[in-house]
Amino acid sequence: MRINTLVPDTEGDLAWPPFGQDKRSVVAVGNFDGVHRGHQAVLKRTVDLAKSYGCESVAVVFDPRPTVVRKYAQEHDGAELPLGEFYPDPYALTDIGTRLDLIEKLGLDRALVIRYSMAFGAKSYQYFLGQLVGKIGMRNIVLGRDSRMGAGRAGDPKSIDSIAQATRMFEVDVVDDRGPGEVRVPLVNTPEAAEIMDKVNDPDNGLTKAERRALSKSVPNHLARVWSSTYVRYLLSHGHVEQAADILGRPHEVNGRVVGGKQRGRTLGFPTANVAKDVAGFMPADGVYAGWLTDVDPETGEERRYPSAISIGTKITFGEPEARVLEAYAVPPLDADGNPEWLDLYDHHVRVEFVRFLRPQVQFDGADELVAELKRNVEQTKEICK
Repeated sequence: MRINTLVPDTEGDLAWPPFGQDKRSVVAVGNFDGVHRGHQAVLKRTVDLAKSYGCESVAVVFDPRPTVVRKYAQEHDGAELPLGEFYPDPYALTDIGTRLDLIEKLGLDRALVIRYSMAFGAKSYQYFLGQLVGKIGMRNIVLGRDSRMGAGRAGDPKSIDSIAQATRMFEVDVVDDRGPGEVRVPLVNTPEAAEIMDKVNDPDNGLTKAERRALSKSVPNHLARVWSSTYVRYLLSHGHVEQAADILGRPHEVNGRVVGGKQRGRTLGFPTANVAKDVAGFMPADGVYAGWLTDVDPETGEERRYPSAISIGTKITFGEPEARVLEAYAVPPLDADGNPEWLDLYDHHVRVEFVRFLRPQVQFDGADELVAELKRNVEQTKEICK
């Protein structure tokens, strides 16, 4: 997949890459944060249409997420997020590298990464559609059912199709990317509110319509599509990694670099990889999880994947309640003599996948009690990942 990064000028205009005079394309546009099953439906349709018409399949991806750019502008008197400046986005499910990897696996020919800016976001959807047609030969645009684009998010599928019908320059293909209906998500995401909304969203809990309606009114909430980044974020924030994986079509993952720690895990017999540098991806709720750690060797790029017991939270047992950290105990393979291999992961880039929630973070009375629980968690992990 060819990747081009487009940086708007101060007026929000783009220098589009050359596509060839006679080149035509089928285009999907969006943030694609998480590349969940709804996104996958849109992107797969884009690939299929492009193949049927002999066109190039193109994903137009915005990065950073528009929400982040607008937040920065609000905090800095309307200023643009400076090019190259790091600005945290803790709510992004996936970083741009992971998104592009996932998009490529779906068979797209090209990705255009537009560095979102306030000036670009002020352009109308009519202007943007004209650019897609005139600059990259858009023959078809593939949209999700609830897609919005352009200033004020005014460009919905109906409005875009009206332009297509009037100009006859392109066609619109709308994919139902919403999944199995809608759910309610609390406006204030507390454990108490989440517990109530989980009851409201569960169709098999035996509640009557009146009881469900009364519960729903007891907590301020809003509707969200089941197949949506918003709902995945909500699920992960409460440790529901299996439900999130069902929507993503794969286990949720974060990635980052392993740094040196206090080596307390090694003294306990459970040397952990402290993933604490350049961490990208939405961090699930505090707790212990069964999952996988994929080690990417910094010199060779070779990947090795290990079942892992993963801990997210603070080290309250050892009186360190401040820093929230991710640690993963990668279950090592056995050597020829049946002994565990030594895994040197320091300074390696790793991916951590979350398969199942095992338990919340708790404070133990001492190291012995903690070690006993860690042993149990490791055996659970081996069985789950077997």
